[in-house]
Amino acid sequence: MIRAIGVLILTCILLSCNNTDKSNNSVEAPMEKETATDSISTTPPQFVAIDTEEALIATALMAAPKASRDNCKVIGYNMEGDFVTLKEGDNEFIVLADNPKKDGFSAACYHKDLEPFMARGRALKAEGKNSAEIFDIREEEAKSGVLDMGAPGSTLHIYYSSNDLYNPETFEVKDAQYRYVVYLPFATSESTGLPEKPIGSNHPWIMDPGTHKAHIMISPLPDSKE
Repeated sequence: MIRAIGVLILTCILLSCNNTDKSNNSVEAPMEKETATDSISTTPPQFVAIDTEEALIATALMAAPKASRDNCKVIGYNMEGDFVTLKEGDNEFIVLADNPKKDGFSAACYHKDLEPFMARGRALKAEGKNSAEIFDIREEEAKSGVLDMGAPGSTLHIYYSSNDLYNPETFEVKDAQYRYVVYLPFATSESTGLPEKPIGSNHPWIMDPGTHKAHIMISPLPDSKE
């Protein structure tokens, strides 16, 4: 009888140990999996130089609305420094790629109605005209009707950064931000109700009021945290 009781006690002890082991394993396995997941999610992106024409086009298209990028026309300086059409497109947007010969990054996307205005500025700059001269010439031409400024409300999207590195998986440029310009030729603060200086990050304001280049600016301020 005493022997039978001893066997019964030993059996109970073994069963208790097995249950304890299973309980420990069920807790530890998810913790290991969670740790591995956290490690993957916190891996910083790898940024590299924009040193190919494909990278130049891909980063430039980040300036355009996402749904329209596939059919945008892309123009700008290629890696050799020639101003060319980098990519053909047939929608309402024209994208101006970053100049790879300049520090930092700046790409722009604008409605095709603004192309006469943009092209005229590029032509005058190529002639050696400075910013003030370009402004005065286009002001006169716009007032006389020679220069087509496009439909009021035509918008320019600017994607820019002090860095010139990008993520080859997402095409995002390091530390890049967006700025928007909505052209309203000859509009003023009085005609729009907008202030002539920004009052906060991403708040609209009007720049160059009363001129051919009057436009609504929506810009992140330097201390903006988006």
